[in-house]
Amino acid sequence: MERNYTRQLILEDGSVYPGCGFGSGEERVCEVVFNTSPVGYQEILSDPSYTDQAVVMAYPLIGNYGMAAEDYETENPTLGGLIVRDYNDLPSNFRSVNTLSEVMERYHIPGISGIDTRKLVRSIRDHGSRLGLLTGTDTTVEEALARLSAYVPPRDAVSRVSRRRPAEYPVDNARFHVVAVDCGMKLNIVRSLNARGCSVTVVPFDTDPGTVEQLKPDGVFISNGPGDPTDVTPTISLVKALLGKYPMFGICLGHQIIALAYGARTYKLKFGHRGGNHPVRQLDTGKIEITSQNHSYAVSPESMEALPLKPTHINILDNTVEGAACPEDRVFSVQYHPESAPGPQDSGYLFDRFLKLMEVSAHA
Repeated sequence: MERNYTRQLILEDGSVYPGCGFGSGEERVCEVVFNTSPVGYQEILSDPSYTDQAVVMAYPLIGNYGMAAEDYETENPTLGGLIVRDYNDLPSNFRSVNTLSEVMERYHIPGISGIDTRKLVRSIRDHGSRLGLLTGTDTTVEEALARLSAYVPPRDAVSRVSRRRPAEYPVDNARFHVVAVDCGMKLNIVRSLNARGCSVTVVPFDTDPGTVEQLKPDGVFISNGPGDPTDVTPTISLVKALLGKYPMFGICLGHQIIALAYGARTYKLKFGHRGGNHPVRQLDTGKIEITSQNHSYAVSPESMEALPLKPTHINILDNTVEGAACPEDRVFSVQYHPESAPGPQDSGYLFDRFLKLMEVSAHA
């Protein structure tokens, strides 16, 4: 069948992927990454960790179950763009209130469909993540390469997605009060804590230690978020000031920030980890978890050798550090997402571990 191509993706290596546009029609330069999840495109679209990135969905059919009002991970999605094989604009789902394209248009997120996503995913896997330009078919390769060459990647992603003022998420008869530092936090993290009887106060990424202490938390949570963790200096400083004072739990970017606060180093992965099928080994038990992941950076294990913070989990696929802990300070973190919306659910026990730390601390 002959396609009426209206859009194209041009990578910085000069490769061109023509396709059909959906969502917003604006032009966008993004880092192009891929996600292997077969479900969860709504959660991916609304995950703040994807700020400034265009996501290639490895699963071919996207849009078929529409968009549900209850499943957003943030109120204002900041995804850079969405790249799919087959886009379905006629969803079949009783919970659907909008099509994917309608939501993307509302939040100015460009999309392209009809391209060979298998070829593109293999290219990213083999050669690494690269910049790409989502643009119209009238843009020449020379023009695209000039725009890509002139592009300066922003270093302020966390400040753009973190909330500006504190927000309360109370529960009746709360067991604990958690202060959650918002570096681009997924809402399902708050839901996971609320479901376990924790009232949550979410604060901006640049909150000072004194403000956190005035809130009298039972525990402190450091969230996921976008970009290079070394850019998030206010949160690194906050964590340094609070180490040992409260039980602390970090997820994804929060894991990297905690490691940096202890003096470890981070580095950028070739193409990152994104999807709901990554096997991770617990070092103390040998148990394997199937995890949901979304990150471009990892913690250097060599940089942790002389630190009190030690690795607790390892990725089976590439031996990257997937978890760390300092029992003396009541601190632990994981690189993956135990809140796992839409799944898998292997790692929910980590929230229970956080509650246990707060319970022990309350009776100390």
